[in-house]
Amino acid sequence: MTSPNLIEPELNLPQMIKSIENGLPVSNFKKLRDNLGLPDKDLAKYIRIPKSTLAIRKKRGKFSFEESERLYRIQRLFTKALDVFEDADLTRKWLKEDAYGLGDVSPLEYAGTEIGAREVEDLLGRIEHGVFS
Repeated sequence: MTSPNLIEPELNLPQMIKSIENGLPVSNFKKLRDNLGLPDKDLAKYIRIPKSTLAIRKKRGKFSFEESERLYRIQRLFTKALDVFEDADLTRKWLKEDAYGLGDVSPLEYAGTEIGAREVEDLLGRIEHGVFS
């Protein structure tokens, strides 16, 4: 299944890195929020942005480098999960529900750090290849 590109698909890796370094636009947050079916406050929680800071970022139009990295981390997991499950509703459900393979923590919560996000990606790889998790 072709997954939605939340960062411009024509960007090569160096351009993508530069885009994150310069701060992702608020439109990326909105697209991801809509794709995940989450309210702003929940997505902000997963990318560790206080409500007041989110309001400032919306006015400014873009996120800081660190916030952009965390936003991209969740975008990357959504895209990978969508590739594995090939169904947006199932993807949203799986990302939000507690996962046995992650110690009964939701993938979105587990991905609060890069190490956790890599573990979620590993779990998705095991699911994709039919390995019990």
